[in-house]
Amino acid sequence: MAEHGAPSTEDGPPPKKKGKLLLIAVPVLLAAVGGGLWFSGILPGLLGHGAAPAKSAGVAKVPVVDPAPPVYVDIPEIISNLNVTTKRPSYMKLHAKLELARESDIAAITAAMPRIQDLFQTYLRDMRPEELRGSEGSYRLREELIARACLAAAPARINDVLFVEMIIE
Repeated sequence: MAEHGAPSTEDGPPPKKKGKLLLIAVPVLLAAVGGGLWFSGILPGLLGHGAAPAKSAGVAKVPVVDPAPPVYVDIPEIISNLNVTTKRPSYMKLHAKLELARESDIAAITAAMPRIQDLFQTYLRDMRPEELRGSEGSYRLREELIARACLAAAPARINDVLFVEMIIE
């Protein structure tokens, strides 16, 4: 038996520890439940955040404008020899189109077309036929050509390079 003034180990934790545990556990539990309700979409609907705006006679509707369709510019056909280590040469024939963001960029692309062709030609001459195999090779080639076209026609924005014909011999 314990003496009158000494704390007993058989009674469990003192009541202060239970109070601290409740002060921490209850807010954490409420935050978890609230977060679950919010991210599941239940709470925003209850609060009116996800509801459609009320229609009233005094509110004007904003028309939805379709984005401008992309503009395409042809790149003249490029025939380039590839970088090979064998005696037999390997050639690539590439016909592509540039997808532009705005129609106003056509003039800048047309003016920069000789520089674009030069950058494409010099890049293709350094490519090996193995690098162009499969969809990964085509994807890497497309990304590199987009970067070079954007560099050549700096103010114009080029969204994509589309391959019309690509033959490796």
